[in-house]
Amino acid sequence: MTPPPTSFADKLPKLREQAQAGGGEKRIEAQHARGKLTARERIELLVDPGSFVEYDAFVEHRCHDFGMDKQRIPGDGVVTGRATINGRPVMICSQDFTVFGGSLSETHAAKICKVMDQAMLTGCPVISINDSGGARIQEGVGSLAGYGEIFQKNIMASGVVPQLCLIMGPCAGGAVYSPALQDWIFMVKNTSYMFITGPSVVKSVTGEDVTQEQLGGAVTHTTKSGVAHLALENDIDALRAMREFFDFLPLSNRDQVPQRETLDRADREDPSLDTIVPTDSSKSYDMKHIIRTVVDDGTFFELMPNYAKNLIIGFARMDGKTVGIVANQPTEKAGVLDIDGSVKGARFVRFCDAFNIPLVTFVDVPGFLPGTQQEYDGIIRHGAKLLYAYGEATVPKVTVITRKAYGGAYIVMSSRHLRGDINYAWPTAEVAVMGAKGAVEIIFRGSKNQAEEEAKYIEKFGTPLVPAQRGFIEDVIEPRTTRKRLIQDLRFLASKKQELPWKKHDCQPL
Repeated sequence: MTPPPTSFADKLPKLREQAQAGGGEKRIEAQHARGKLTARERIELLVDPGSFVEYDAFVEHRCHDFGMDKQRIPGDGVVTGRATINGRPVMICSQDFTVFGGSLSETHAAKICKVMDQAMLTGCPVISINDSGGARIQEGVGSLAGYGEIFQKNIMASGVVPQLCLIMGPCAGGAVYSPALQDWIFMVKNTSYMFITGPSVVKSVTGEDVTQEQLGGAVTHTTKSGVAHLALENDIDALRAMREFFDFLPLSNRDQVPQRETLDRADREDPSLDTIVPTDSSKSYDMKHIIRTVVDDGTFFELMPNYAKNLIIGFARMDGKTVGIVANQPTEKAGVLDIDGSVKGARFVRFCDAFNIPLVTFVDVPGFLPGTQQEYDGIIRHGAKLLYAYGEATVPKVTVITRKAYGGAYIVMSSRHLRGDINYAWPTAEVAVMGAKGAVEIIFRGSKNQAEEEAKYIEKFGTPLVPAQRGFIEDVIEPRTTRKRLIQDLRFLASKKQELPWKKHDCQPL
């Protein structure tokens, strides 16, 4: 007797099982042996349990050359779909290194582009998990076209929805430009790397012997190049950090910053701030202590902590709402602004402005870093990026000068002159063209009473009185009241609306 034909519904569970198996047990074991999770394991740890809805699980490549027609694996090397993180929606792309080494084909790219289109349509962030050997060589220019389509989506999504990237394996050649076009990149130490050309090509062209980790590892990109923004110890740490980071961000440029309940009183004062700034202006102090003392629950998510340490950036909450923090760090190069710090700050300020995140700036800056190397490398052009970012920003901007605010750096650091909304100074603030010693040497060149002239200069300009008299700062406040004053201002500025003149786009000094 002939058995009844098998319906598609009967086949479906088996097909789904094949799609979820990736490259098979041996390749999954090899992935684990490298200290790496699989594409699906990463998604499971990143998102809320049971929230992932997969797209295009049965998609296969359409290449018939070089024996590829005999190798077809459902999903084609990338797992895509939507989910929630702490109840908030997110779109996900996770490359599967167990399938064709995670290499990108036309269909692989199309899956990613579909997710990005839906993110822009619905207004929710995109998280990309990169673990790929690069373009699928068998598809030739078709795979390159796929990269081009993704790059264009990255560009269109920029400033519309947050684009977050986890580099959790190889990312080389043209593939690196999708992360570079995204907003924030987290990397994993010892198992992830990014570079345009690998060590073998570098050796053949320049003669340099360099490892993958030295050339493009997580430590390299978070300490030397500034390409990545956080380096984590392993996959689990990276995914945990991304979950925490995600909670600070609005879903899109039309959304307001998220709010979280806090038991930290808005009117809390801290007397330790009254004495944190040394009486000797040549001595340093840790600006991070001020930040953690002022924000909710002492929680500060710092970005790029090991790159351009003279400028601090990161997210915190005040009154339960996300704020972006920018601060000079007196313990590093006396808090001076240099090329790397300026670019680091400018990118952060522009991100916050794009996504309606208020900016709180703490200032202790003696100026821009002098020297031939800085001048030759373009400190004028790069310093202008930070100036431009603050001047362009329309979000609420509140600034506190804790000590030095000298020269052009005073203007750049969210001053009243760049449309800062509320500017405060502590009693220890010094707002001047330059420090007393340098100023007196110029004004009273050759004078035998320079010490006396310095004292006079400090008395006149070494206090916040002059900028307060000119209306350049709103008030001189007791340091202990900083949190209370900032929260009052942020509440008041929540309804701020400021428009820019119509333009196709700006021409910032890139």
